[in-house]
Amino acid sequence: MPEKKRWSAGRVPLILCLCQAIGALEVPLDHGEKAKLLEDLVQPPTITQQSPKDYIIDPRENIVIQCEAKGKPPPSFSWTRNGTHFDIDKDPLITMKPGSGTLIINIMSEGKAETYEGVYQCTARNERGAAVSNNIVVRPSRSPLWTKEKLEPITLQNGQSLVLPCRPPVGLPPPIIFWMDNSFQRLPQNERVSQGLNGDLYFSNVLPEDTREDYICYARFNHTQTIQQKQPISVRVISVDELNDTIAANLSDTEFYGAKSNRERPPTFLTPEGNASNKEELRGNVLSLECIAEGLPTPVIYWIKEDGTLPINRTFYRNFQKTLQIILVSEADSGNYQCIAKNALGAIHHTISVTVKAAPYWIIEPENLVLSPGENGPLICRANGNPKPRISWLTNGVPIEIAPDDPNRKIDGDTIIFSNVQERSSAVYQCNASNEYGYLLANAFVNVLAEPPRILTSANKVYQVIANRPAWLDCAFFGSPLPTIEWFKGAKGSALCEDIYVLYQNGTLEIPVAQKDSTGAYTCVARNKLGMAKNEVHLEIKDPTRIIKQPEYAVVQRGSTVSFECKVKHDHSLILTVIWLKDNGELPNDGRFTIDKDHLVVADVSDDDGGTYMCVANTTLDTVSASAVLSVVDVPNPPFDLELTDQLDKSVQLSWTPGDDNNNPITKFIIEYEDAMHEAGLWHQQTEVPGMQTTAQLKLSPYVNYSFRVMAENSLGRSVPSEPSEQYLTKAAEPDKNPMTVEGLGSEPDNLVITWKPLNGFESNGPGLQYKVSWRQKDGDDEWTSVVVANVSKYIVSGTPTFVPYLIKVQALNEVGFAPEPAVVMGHSGEDLPMVAPGNVHVRVVNSTLAEVHWDPVPLKSIRGHLQGYRIYYWKAQGASKRNRRHIEKKILTFQGSKAHGMLPGLEPFSNYKLNVRVVNGKGEGPASPDSSFHTPEGVPSAPSSLKIVNPTLDSLTLEWDPPSHPNGILTEYTLKYQPINSTHELGPLVDLKIPANKTRWTLKNLNFSTRYKFYFFAQTSAGSGSHITEEAVTSVDEAMASRQVDIATQGWFIGLMCAVALLILILLIVCFIRRNKGGKYPVKEKEDAHADPEIQPMKEDDGTFGEYSDAEDHKPLKKGSRTPSDRTVKKEDSDDSLVDYGEGVNGQFNEDGSFIGQYSGKKEKEPAEGNESSEAPSPVNAMNSFV
Repeated sequence: MPEKKRWSAGRVPLILCLCQAIGALEVPLDHGEKAKLLEDLVQPPTITQQSPKDYIIDPRENIVIQCEAKGKPPPSFSWTRNGTHFDIDKDPLITMKPGSGTLIINIMSEGKAETYEGVYQCTARNERGAAVSNNIVVRPSRSPLWTKEKLEPITLQNGQSLVLPCRPPVGLPPPIIFWMDNSFQRLPQNERVSQGLNGDLYFSNVLPEDTREDYICYARFNHTQTIQQKQPISVRVISVDELNDTIAANLSDTEFYGAKSNRERPPTFLTPEGNASNKEELRGNVLSLECIAEGLPTPVIYWIKEDGTLPINRTFYRNFQKTLQIILVSEADSGNYQCIAKNALGAIHHTISVTVKAAPYWIIEPENLVLSPGENGPLICRANGNPKPRISWLTNGVPIEIAPDDPNRKIDGDTIIFSNVQERSSAVYQCNASNEYGYLLANAFVNVLAEPPRILTSANKVYQVIANRPAWLDCAFFGSPLPTIEWFKGAKGSALCEDIYVLYQNGTLEIPVAQKDSTGAYTCVARNKLGMAKNEVHLEIKDPTRIIKQPEYAVVQRGSTVSFECKVKHDHSLILTVIWLKDNGELPNDGRFTIDKDHLVVADVSDDDGGTYMCVANTTLDTVSASAVLSVVDVPNPPFDLELTDQLDKSVQLSWTPGDDNNNPITKFIIEYEDAMHEAGLWHQQTEVPGMQTTAQLKLSPYVNYSFRVMAENSLGRSVPSEPSEQYLTKAAEPDKNPMTVEGLGSEPDNLVITWKPLNGFESNGPGLQYKVSWRQKDGDDEWTSVVVANVSKYIVSGTPTFVPYLIKVQALNEVGFAPEPAVVMGHSGEDLPMVAPGNVHVRVVNSTLAEVHWDPVPLKSIRGHLQGYRIYYWKAQGASKRNRRHIEKKILTFQGSKAHGMLPGLEPFSNYKLNVRVVNGKGEGPASPDSSFHTPEGVPSAPSSLKIVNPTLDSLTLEWDPPSHPNGILTEYTLKYQPINSTHELGPLVDLKIPANKTRWTLKNLNFSTRYKFYFFAQTSAGSGSHITEEAVTSVDEAMASRQVDIATQGWFIGLMCAVALLILILLIVCFIRRNKGGKYPVKEKEDAHADPEIQPMKEDDGTFGEYSDAEDHKPLKKGSRTPSDRTVKKEDSDDSLVDYGEGVNGQFNEDGSFIGQYSGKKEKEPAEGNESSEAPSPVNAMNSFV
């Protein structure tokens, strides 16, 4: 829809063609590109920005008085101050902003703000006229200090009223008042203590806790950001007993606050005074009416308006109802308002007569008028106020009465009528509407122009419209005289002459119902006597957005999940957005609400989630919506008003009123009863009735003090119970049932214990409940033996044979009579221990951990009780020495019933076991069978108990382990498997190694340097390999030791020592050289000659280091450098081992158990020269380590 609204009420009949002369001409002043098209037009000045009429400035900052205007040509600016011309060039502190009329007065460097107080007015002028600003009253803000005063302490009696005056200094603007203590904490306020509009602190009545010495009134001057403080006021509240002492002791230097007594009293007003007052307020302001009353107890304030009601949306209560505020007050709010103060002892009222006056306000504000020569037009300036404002006109800032006369204008009160205007009629007119409460000043220019038509709407603009909706095509234009407008469709189309179009005064063309065939190009043509202009726009018709699957009404239970679907179809050339609303507002900010494609899902639904959910689909052109209601159902509310009627001995009628069903029909009512005589507080279900029934005939038991309650149930669950009904006591009767669960079991071999479940108090049907217990042997001809016992649950018959069947019955009775004949049950007298042990016990070993045991059952007569089963005791057989050291642990397995065999699992392999078997009855175990022995074969062992890696070197690792804690046989050997792990944690080839069973240490040699290995270690018996233990280790030197050596190597003493060692080595080399030239041989030299290693290099002369060496153990040259790292640092741990590892152990061998066999084991001492020689040329650091 276009920006322009319809300017004419009806359509224009287009019988011949769509062409119309537009009735009024406007110049777009602030509309972007349209204004650019008119920037060459001459225009009178227009004020665009100015400072407020009442301009309060901060005296600490520069003064900026704004005045911005536009016009063509750009206007010049001038100022008046206090009604006379203000020559800004004479004051060096004043500058005017370039291209603007804004004044900047530099008072921060020098000067005072008070010097520039006054009334300022700005004039913007060009060749077409002059516009003026409002009268701007400039005043600096003021925050004066509080007047010094001595405030006497106030002492008053508990319950009296009190007013603490503030009386702040007069500032500009007025300060904001608040009360605080010395700690800058606001003093608490309530219905009893509050601050009035004038800043005073009012106490309706004082309490002892009001005693304090730091009641301080603060005044905050926001404009200057300063706070002024009044002297603290001391208040002391005393009781009646303290009053006489206070007056006598302190009357000379303490003010006693003479107020009313501390007795309870009706309200009186502290402010305002008297029964009536007047209040005047200006239209549009906030009307504040205040009533503060004292009294004991504290009065409550109420407000009413006589002969009217308070406006609902504009009325607010502040300060604990003591202040009535009405915002945006108007003349209709005038009238009498009553405040009523009320407490338990009486009420008082005060009437405030409110009169609403009004500063002038616009009815019709004058607007700029653009006319062509010879045209007519009006300027209207219409305002209202109370009292009614006076209208005066100015021309170019001069009162129209003394301005040059213009025969083409006529003044008629608030209207100037222009006729047959000429170019000289161009001017800026000012309308001033004023009364005693203020004024309005408006600038409006008359601009007489002769201009050919111009189209202001952008060329080739594209309009997109939804099918079957109105389309508005803009043709904003300008021209003087006013152009006529014609519309054409298509490149060669004729003027639109059909009655389906509407043309508006602003040139807009309306197509009331745009169809697909409305798509195309439309041309707007503007003509006047000075020329013609045209513009082409394009119309595109889009498919409407439709909701093809709407959300549906849903009824869900609280706590469940509900989903609404909203499937939308739209024109794919448009961007679609879909939002969900709840009750026309945003969805709650709750994680329970999730939107997934076309669905809104609400999880864990609560009662507050009920309401209307709307799906809103938006494109840039249209909006559609669909909604559904969510009803959240719940269990019913409880019934109420329970009533008992038709009260008989064994029945009563109960009626009730159902509670709210909470949107879910009640399906049934559950009736419960309480027996207050026998089981107070315990409720039992009586019966159920259908949900449409609200009465029930209840069957009752004798001798019960009944109370009833009712619960309602629907498909979601039950309500909470209703309140209990009145109590109803029924008459006593004989029992109508006998005890349940009658049993006969002996606790000893010669007794019979008869037990039963007693009747509860509800079942007793009367007082004096007892039981008649009867018994006789089942297989004999004896008569029944009977005994009557009290209300107990057990009777013991003594002197019975062992484990004999008996017939038993128990009958209930009370003071009224006996219960019906009871049923007969069978029991047994007491059991005794079995007499015979199972025979023919033999064992079959199944495997190393399982054995099967067989035995012959014992005769039933020898069991002497209920057969429970057979019990096997088994244990590991141990030698005499072990038996003496610890107690033998026996294990037990019980086999239920009459089974004659059983399996023994979980045995230890390669062990000797013994067992015996016993029969078990309810009394206990019989004698044990003779012990039987058996032996379990060998099994696989457990994993070795531990595995650790010790003495890692560059190419060897030593493993130490402990044997398995459970060998489960005779160990035959150990299996060691290991494989290297590279830097990417990939495993290399697996090496398998067998180790004798008597070893607990093994050394692996010829390993790769600086390589991580993973080890798998097993133990074996003749039954096979057991589980393994794993470990990882690295063949590498200790970097921490090397770093410590490097640290040592940086010390001065170390450098000196190294120089001495180097000198000694040089001397030794010379001696060796001499001896070699003499042909002398020694053992190490012979070995070096025998293993002439091409990799051994002499010392380098440039850095003093030795060349690479080869490992004499495997004779493989080190291709990647020597054992000394390339950064010339040596790890201390490597060096510490150098004498042992390399001095003696280079050519050494190792036995299978890892023990070292030295090359020179036959020598107990060595010559110094020989001890320093090896297949490795010694480095200075290694030599140093030898001395350490």
